[in-house]
Amino acid sequence: MADGLFAYAVQLAPARPPLNSFVPLRWQRDRPDGPPNVVFVDRAVGPEGLLQVLEAGCGLLTAMVRTVSPQVRAFHAYGVSDPEGFAAMGVVETLVHTHDVAAGLALPWAPPADLCDRALARLFPEAPRDTDRWPTLLWATGRAELPRHHRRAFGRWHSAPLRNEEV
Repeated sequence: MADGLFAYAVQLAPARPPLNSFVPLRWQRDRPDGPPNVVFVDRAVGPEGLLQVLEAGCGLLTAMVRTVSPQVRAFHAYGVSDPEGFAAMGVVETLVHTHDVAAGLALPWAPPADLCDRALARLFPEAPRDTDRWPTLLWATGRAELPRHHRRAFGRWHSAPLRNEEV
């Protein structure tokens, strides 16, 4: 999560953000089966250190979204996006991966419905609007079934800025 939040912030940071590629960071794996990342946490610092790095990634993305013009556009693998889109991506990543961690620890967890609703409206405009928001976000990201809707395999979200008729 921290790496994703940092990467989203970095995309928005240049005076002229790239529209055809990621900012050229050095991505690497810390283990053969691990994901390629830029941000790594020293395992010796434990969960507290991990949470501090996550908080730093959240802060960086928040700062970039608040300070760049809403007209800024930057590359994302799912399509060029705007600051609002990168903010929504950060929210979705944080919510669903927190869900993954909580589920792995057998802990109940659910975020506020209004936060889910805003993320759904921005990144999944095709999602049903007459369903509970958190289960719908889990459905939209391929993590859960939703009554009266076919199980969805997550493919991508809608990164591009929404046109008024899509809102």
